[in-house]
Amino acid sequence: MEYRLAREDDIDEIVLLINKAIIEMEKNGIHQWDERYPTRGDFLEDIIKKTLYMVFDDGVFVAIYAISSECDEAYHSVEWQGKDKSTYILHRFCVSPDFQNRGIGKAVLSHIEAQVQAMGYETIRLDAFTQNPYALNLYHHNGYITRGYAHWRKGCF
Repeated sequence: MEYRLAREDDIDEIVLLINKAIIEMEKNGIHQWDERYPTRGDFLEDIIKKTLYMVFDDGVFVAIYAISSECDEAYHSVEWQGKDKSTYILHRFCVSPDFQNRGIGKAVLSHIEAQVQAMGYETIRLDAFTQNPYALNLYHHNGYITRGYAHWRKGCF
């Protein structure tokens, strides 16, 4: 797979992937994302900050993720392992519904871990919607541990 920073001219393709994902999640009773989050503006901000990455498999856009040191205030209430270690946060990780259940999520997560480590960070933190069994399964099967809960507009994460 190939990985690269997203560019402003990618925005329509990014929004299309996210909209497909929202439709697929809704079909499965997962009400995690909607018209309020994540938005085109969220992704444009990620692009400007150079934190949004696109993933391609044989030249086809299959996934997206953002990594940065920024986190919501709710993250500070969680008892993180390695609390004093340098940390990067995974945001808006999404595999296109057209390519799910093919091991892409696992491969991209592995790449993200190596990327963050190569950048000099010791840990990765993320939030996962407690009503998204697919995301929870991916993270738990890859060694991620639930460290606490945060409550946002859509529920418990």
